[in-house]
Amino acid sequence: MKQSIILLIMLLSPFVTFPFQEKSDRNGLPTEVVETIEKRIEEGVTPSIALAIIDSTGIQYFNFGLTAAKGKKVNENTIYEIGSISKAFTGILLAQQVVDGELKLDDKVNDFLPKNIKIPTKGLKEITFGNLSDHSSGLPRMPDNFTPANPNNPYADYTVEQMYDFISNYKPLRAVGAAYEYSNLAQGLLGHLLAVNKNSNYEDLMIQTIAAPLGMMNTKIEFTRKMKENLALGHAGGKQVENWDIPTLAGAGAIRSSTSDMSKFIAANLGHVKSPLTEAMELSHKERHHKAGEMSVALGWHIKEGELGELIWHNGGTGGYRAFSGFVKETGKGVVLFSNSTADIDDIGFHLLDPGMDLASFTSKNDAVEVSESTLEQYLGLYELQPKFTITITKEGNQLFGQATGQDRFEIYPENDTTFFLTVVKAKITFQLKNDTVESLTLFQGGQEIKGKKIK
Repeated sequence: MKQSIILLIMLLSPFVTFPFQEKSDRNGLPTEVVETIEKRIEEGVTPSIALAIIDSTGIQYFNFGLTAAKGKKVNENTIYEIGSISKAFTGILLAQQVVDGELKLDDKVNDFLPKNIKIPTKGLKEITFGNLSDHSSGLPRMPDNFTPANPNNPYADYTVEQMYDFISNYKPLRAVGAAYEYSNLAQGLLGHLLAVNKNSNYEDLMIQTIAAPLGMMNTKIEFTRKMKENLALGHAGGKQVENWDIPTLAGAGAIRSSTSDMSKFIAANLGHVKSPLTEAMELSHKERHHKAGEMSVALGWHIKEGELGELIWHNGGTGGYRAFSGFVKETGKGVVLFSNSTADIDDIGFHLLDPGMDLASFTSKNDAVEVSESTLEQYLGLYELQPKFTITITKEGNQLFGQATGQDRFEIYPENDTTFFLTVVKAKITFQLKNDTVESLTLFQGGQEIKGKKIK
């Protein structure tokens, strides 16, 4: 009972105040950003985009579109799923326990698991808490023992017991710390262990440690009535989709929030306000390794070199949402950006933080050319890009669709007879033929080329 009373006081009385000015109009937003957002909404790529810009003088909110096709206008209190930005919260939760002397970054994870659970490793090094947070644990992106009752909400019934079973029997492909491998599993395990270490659950720990002290009253995992009323409904491929529930792997992507709340989070990370989290946030920003290509990695956060300074950032995506948050300490500027569709918005976030980074050239479905039905028919089938990761190409009428393993179906539009483009993300697919028979496809996305052999 005492614990509940203390938590109630914390929820009613945040430890920090935000004397910033708050503005909500489009003045001050670069013209090219306004144009690209409006075009994406007009073309049906996303129903809405809500963003906030934070600096030492205050917060400006910019809101475009509706919560759904016949919904209400979005604003700074509209709720979105923030997906993997939750990992930045998890990194700060880890850093706070380190600051409080409750654990160390190099503590071995196996020492905090139940006695009958042990993660195998390749080599002599064991996985540490730091490894879980900086994606160098050697654990894979996802466990493979998912059997969701509802594929449209795939994480809802994944249990702690299933997670323990997977990590106990996983055969690692590389030594701990040897390489960067982005892992939702590692981050979910980290969030779980941090909560267990405090005799709590992830949501309560996140609220008590971060959301309540910063006055982020609508940043939670479980919807309140008010959050439901203000929810932007998720969309994929132009259709409304279900919200995702992620109980076991919550630390990897379960949080919901608003641009108003997330602006407080970013302002605190920038040091524009002092809070009980200042030391932990600074620790979470420190680079741990530079093994992620052009980026380095901190605790949860990624760090990208820009013309104006280091961009500390994370993005997120669930079944019907995309999110971006980041900041540059050298300029004191931060950005929060939410969308209720699966279309990529990272380019807008990066451009707002560093104008030297280009906005993505947006391709409209109106740019598609006509291709014969017989040509489309030959592309139908199953293509394997990686073990256990495939893209299925299907057709309805004259429209081709792609669907990657565990993801929603998306429309692809012909640029010519063999090259097709996506509008939900900046990507293209080309089909390779030999003797008039389709042998493979190649996915071009984010500077990568991934080839997939046709297997069915």
